[in-house]
Amino acid sequence: MNETLVKRSVAPGVRLGGLSFVWRPRIVLVTLLLAAAAFLVFCLSIGVGEFPIGLPQVIATLFGAGEQVDQFVIMDLRLPRALAGLVVGVALGLSGAITQSVARNPLASPDILGITGGASAVAVFLVTVSGGAAAATVSSVGLPVAALLGGLGTGLLVYFLAWRRGVDGFRLILIGLAVSAVMEAVTTWLLVTADIRDVARAQAWLVGSLDSRSWDEVRVALWGTLILMAVVACVAFQFKPLHFGDDVAAGLGVRYTRVRAVMLLCAVLLAGMAVSAAGPVPFVAMVAPQVAMRLTKSPTPPLPASAAVGALLLIGADLLVRVVLPASLPVGVVTAAVGGPFLVYLLVRANRR
Repeated sequence: MNETLVKRSVAPGVRLGGLSFVWRPRIVLVTLLLAAAAFLVFCLSIGVGEFPIGLPQVIATLFGAGEQVDQFVIMDLRLPRALAGLVVGVALGLSGAITQSVARNPLASPDILGITGGASAVAVFLVTVSGGAAAATVSSVGLPVAALLGGLGTGLLVYFLAWRRGVDGFRLILIGLAVSAVMEAVTTWLLVTADIRDVARAQAWLVGSLDSRSWDEVRVALWGTLILMAVVACVAFQFKPLHFGDDVAAGLGVRYTRVRAVMLLCAVLLAGMAVSAAGPVPFVAMVAPQVAMRLTKSPTPPLPASAAVGALLLIGADLLVRVVLPASLPVGVVTAAVGGPFLVYLLVRANRR
């Protein structure tokens, strides 16, 4: 009787060559359903506009068929915006899942740790440079590259400040909050002292929007996110034992310090890619892993499901802005309206525990 209960409580394992992993059907099924839902909303978002296109025509055009008019409208006009939402949602969801797993705290996200704040501060500095040098600098360096470097530098700063013979999750969040506050103060000072025309441009970018996305911006974010996802997939097998503590991971032969550093670097770069493509879209990186955990009933944020939820949230928010709301609002307004109450829910639940 006891042996039967033990066998039922242990998830079945699967071995592929030299790799072995636990087979969890619910996580796989939920992840596939989330990915299918994200693709459906992605296609619906492409079909919405002044020239509406049906869902079958959108799918046919994406796979190389469709009429010439549909190909022009979809491939040249609407696909960059929808693809930017997909890439940014995946990057934020995956980045949030990694940071929450490392810190073992549902509040840990690129927003809280100051990564998006650093990217925003550097981007606003680039926009608000005085005189004609601003246009030359923006054209030569580029706003997306500046945001990416700002997020990377801030993430490295937080990591090194939090290092004390290892990285403690609570200390990481506290230092991230402090650095985020400093970056927000720097951004505010730049906006106060800048020219009013530069302030308007910077404010439009700071809200987080998918409007007027170009193929150049989407292409950089797409390839960068795909490369980082491949790195995360390679390290994920060694990253999983870190959830049980450093001692257990060391006993299993995992070099936890190196693995944690690589995964945090990937999280910072993913967040930087997202900010460089759409601006600092708030709360997606925090909400997506928690929603994925509850849907999959996983004890830790599942990486693929978190990426799928992030894509679904961001594309859904953009579709809501374009179809339901009376005015064309930036997508960051919708995600903030959803993420704010969810943050309160997490805090209340933590206090009850």
